[in-house]
Amino acid sequence: MPGVLPEGEPVPVDGSLPASALAARSSVGFGVYLHVPFCASRCGYCDFNTYAPGEGVVRDGYVDAVLAELALAERVLGEPRTVDTVFVGGGTPTLLDPGDLGRILEAIDKTWGLASDAEVTTEANPESVDPVSLRALRAAGYNRISLGMQSAAENVLRVLDRRHTPGLAVAAAAEARAAGFDHVNLDLIYGTPGESADDFDASLAAVVDAGVDHVSAYALIVEDGTRMAARMRRGELPYPDDDVAADRYLAAEARLTAAGFGWYEVSNWARDEAARCRHNLLYWTGGDWWGLGPGAHSHVGGVRWWNVKHPAAYAGRLGKGESPALARELLTPDERHTEDVMLRLRLSSGLPLSTLHDAGRSAARRAVDEGLLDAGSYAEGRAVLTLRGRLLADAVVRDLLT
Repeated sequence: MPGVLPEGEPVPVDGSLPASALAARSSVGFGVYLHVPFCASRCGYCDFNTYAPGEGVVRDGYVDAVLAELALAERVLGEPRTVDTVFVGGGTPTLLDPGDLGRILEAIDKTWGLASDAEVTTEANPESVDPVSLRALRAAGYNRISLGMQSAAENVLRVLDRRHTPGLAVAAAAEARAAGFDHVNLDLIYGTPGESADDFDASLAAVVDAGVDHVSAYALIVEDGTRMAARMRRGELPYPDDDVAADRYLAAEARLTAAGFGWYEVSNWARDEAARCRHNLLYWTGGDWWGLGPGAHSHVGGVRWWNVKHPAAYAGRLGKGESPALARELLTPDERHTEDVMLRLRLSSGLPLSTLHDAGRSAARRAVDEGLLDAGSYAEGRAVLTLRGRLLADAVVRDLLT
């Protein structure tokens, strides 16, 4: 297709974007993602771009490298963009000193300006925070925290190679609320080998009793190259069971709904609209964001690019005044349509039927008849997944894109 960049085309040394991308920036909003690639240890299921002690990566100079990329981003984007959301992920972001995380947030504010109601989130492992660090993070401007709980069962945490003990995540959530965080999320993983229905029920009870206003629950995915995948190949652990995962999801929906949470994305529940993760909604609804840090992905005006993964290579490029981006792609209209359907259908708001092609609208009618899409929403011109449809969301998306 004329004008389309081949997948993985190198990025100009100065990181400049096509004029068409700058002209097509989204009206949905603008966010900043910061990737902190450091962990105290590597979990057996994790294939993220992270580095534990002994893997040849040091933290020295990391913040300065991020600030250098931020200066580059300001030059590339030109006119100021008010930042609606900031999300710091990893890795374990809270292995950095709260002062360093505050320094980066202050630089983002000086570069573009944080919206008066900006959502500013950091992820954290329960053992990486305490009341003092949480108060420091809150004072620095962070108003939302997402804690990696995963499970309340000791045997499950052991299989996942998590460092924290049962109960520590709930305690950290209470400490975050006491520190003044507006919103607190707990993450769960279900379907871990050896996890019983009672184990997961105890985890659900713990998050409900924790008093948080947001819960994320994800089925365990075993990625090639992880320690867990190797253990499964050797027969030390059974592979995840899809039927068990479906049962766990139904249990999560029932328990969380009864406790006053409502689903707004297939894997996410919030107590009210204000508690929904606005940064992730920006991803799911076609917004723009700049990803800072090694391996971080960015998207502006239909152009997507990604940084080199290794922290030393990342810092080295920026030290020479070069963009840390490894490659980029310009999404075609068909690719943007596909992603729009894939992401919006996972939301409780669904997507307008007018978004679909003729074959997709016919598929939507069949999905209503099969109980996969809500009949009332369909009558109002929207495709919204039913509970059964959420269990089969990937298959519904494939049919709607035929």
